[in-house]
Amino acid sequence: MGKNAIDFQNVIGKEAIIKHLTTAVIQNNVSHAYIFQGEDGSGKLFVAKIFAKALECETIQKALKNGEALSNINPCGICASCKKAESGNHPDIHILSHEKASIGVDDIRIQINQDIQIKPYEGKYKIYIIPDAERMTEQAGNALLKTIEEPPGYAILLLLTDNIYRMLPTIQSRCVQIPFKPVAQKLVKQYLMEQHHIPDYLAEISARFSQGNIGRAVRYAINEEFLEVKEHILHVLRYIDEMSVQEIIAAVKKMAAHKGEINDYIDLMLLWYRDVLMLKVTNNPNLLIYSQEIKWLREQSKTRSYENIETIIEAMETAKMRIRANVNFDTTIELMVLKIKDSKQ
Repeated sequence: MGKNAIDFQNVIGKEAIIKHLTTAVIQNNVSHAYIFQGEDGSGKLFVAKIFAKALECETIQKALKNGEALSNINPCGICASCKKAESGNHPDIHILSHEKASIGVDDIRIQINQDIQIKPYEGKYKIYIIPDAERMTEQAGNALLKTIEEPPGYAILLLLTDNIYRMLPTIQSRCVQIPFKPVAQKLVKQYLMEQHHIPDYLAEISARFSQGNIGRAVRYAINEEFLEVKEHILHVLRYIDEMSVQEIIAAVKKMAAHKGEINDYIDLMLLWYRDVLMLKVTNNPNLLIYSQEIKWLREQSKTRSYENIETIIEAMETAKMRIRANVNFDTTIELMVLKIKDSKQ
């Protein structure tokens, strides 16, 4: 299998999740609804696609039907079902799409509730993958809830979210929850070097700043502008207390050239202020991600209160939410940076 194959063997650092899902298949104890919870880039969609592919795999289903003892479940990749799943053309595997920032009730009714009443065309199951499930409106969530409560026996719903608490509690309680936790830094680095042939030094820095997020680590490592933008961000963070409003606005405009990666760059800034907080709490430089910036971090840990740092972190999280909601980009980032500047004691 190649590095991009939809295969459990290409999932890094998620052994417990793989065991849970494969055991459910082997024991014919697959739930009708799952919530995969983890931040963007944690592998939720990749694992969901593999799970769906395995559930429909003709080789696996034949072995189970014949009562063969299986120690693990991995899609064969060669049957007609696997090939269709690999190409995204399996008639019984559906990934919900939506045009607006939120998932509306019509999205759920048309793409899931109406379609789910039709029996599978080819496979044993009809599988529905819902990325960004936290974006469902309350009305959409209630529409999906009815299906979750009384699903056809062949239906499986995979809800993917980076914030389970924004989903209806009634949906949470009726789904099996699978948390996608950070991957060990050394495994991230090893993956980058072996599967993407990233040089040692770049794999090291990408793994460190990814915070155990494989998807983010890959984006950092293959993005040629990452190191350049990182240095720009560090310059702003070091000198923001001395920068004028005009200089901040100029810095924002430079960031605006990288709108597609802005969430990653805000995450880099979040890590800075978490380091400031860590230093303030523990005074232990060994716990820092930006360990080479100890001079600046120590200075800021002395000039900002716990409340100030919390305000900054909240401002960044708010900026990320506003960007996802398509609020004006320049205004959102300017407000965030000015909030940081104004937070000094």
